[in-house]
Amino acid sequence: MSKTSDKKPPDRKNSPDKPLETPGQQTPQPEEQIPEEQEPVEQVSVVIVSCNRIDALRAGLTALHAADQNPALQIIVVDNGSRDGSASLDTEFPATQFLRLPQNFGLTKALNIGIRACDGTYVLFLHEDVEITPETVELLRAELEQRSDTGAACPLLVDAAGSPLPQVRDLPSPADPDPAFRPGRPGGDAPAVTGAAVMVRRFLLNALRRVDERYGNYGSDVELSMQVRRANKKAVIVTGATAIHRPENHPPRSEFIADRKLGTAAYLGKYFGFPAKLKYLTGAILGALFTFKLGQLRYLVSGQKIDGA
Repeated sequence: MSKTSDKKPPDRKNSPDKPLETPGQQTPQPEEQIPEEQEPVEQVSVVIVSCNRIDALRAGLTALHAADQNPALQIIVVDNGSRDGSASLDTEFPATQFLRLPQNFGLTKALNIGIRACDGTYVLFLHEDVEITPETVELLRAELEQRSDTGAACPLLVDAAGSPLPQVRDLPSPADPDPAFRPGRPGGDAPAVTGAAVMVRRFLLNALRRVDERYGNYGSDVELSMQVRRANKKAVIVTGATAIHRPENHPPRSEFIADRKLGTAAYLGKYFGFPAKLKYLTGAILGALFTFKLGQLRYLVSGQKIDGA
């Protein structure tokens, strides 16, 4: 006869595949995974100066998604005395800050008013006829954040068909006071860039205190380019960053042509001395006189730049 085994079946409660528990003791639970906090992105303040170009301004704000709250973007529109209904755009873009001036104070004064309202670590200056996306703004910000030798970051300006537009040039000098603009080159270092779309660090603007108001409507862009050079930095067309530029096509009025010449004279006087300024300005006055451009002549002789005076 076979002998019946005295062994009991294994107790599943105390089996090796389950840890023993003592009274009052709980089995440790896996630790909950806490997601790591990402560092906040430094804010960019976008300053747009606009005057009587409501359709272009609306298109530019739409491209920026300016109707939506975005903690990474502060959008400021300085309306330079528009009379075309531009003031009504605040209802379409409630997340945008509008600063309304009673008349055209010129680009330089308007920029300084916008700068004083900025909170961002970086400041992007835009003309109202430039369409740029938040993704492209981020590429410009990243360029300044990652490369200390870059002092100004710009997108490649293109037309609606994607063809590059004139954007960079040499700095003015007595020998060449009005250098021609040429298309930008992605990744290239530009001596001077148009102010249509350019991002700089707020630190640079704080050091300047304000853009020199010896300039009226013209001169702030070349002044910023010069200050970037004086800081031993470079202006860069950022690879992969593009923006559509839709500049006005009609000929400029006499006061704007004269303002440009007065701005050039102010730049030459500041960096090359009074004789260089006087020579250029005398040539501009004589040129307007002998070609019977009396509108320009009046502004040149009076020295009246576009500044709201």
